[in-house]
Amino acid sequence: MTRATAILVLILAATLEAGGDALVRHGLHARAGWHRLGLFGLAAIVLFAYGWTVNAPPWDFGRLLGLYVVSFFLIAQAVSWVFFKQTPSTGILIGGSLIVAGGFVISLTK
Repeated sequence: MTRATAILVLILAATLEAGGDALVRHGLHARAGWHRLGLFGLAAIVLFAYGWTVNAPPWDFGRLLGLYVVSFFLIAQAVSWVFFKQTPSTGILIGGSLIVAGGFVISLTK
């Protein structure tokens, strides 16, 4: 798997996880009934797709998770901002920059 393909897989997995989490959140705050059950069912499917996507390729799991955390952090913040109207605080931006810096260290070393 090329580096570009691996990055795309990580972005897809992070999008699926953040999206599945967002569906669970919507389901928890939805009115009881079929709408809530539908959100939970869709969330289960999306979260399973995340688990399969992140674990199917034959890569170094420890190294993968280091890079995955960066992808997930960035996408989760975007989802939080766009769908929940929660802008990142100064602490999140500072901590997030440390997460991204750590991802660079992991990706540039062997």
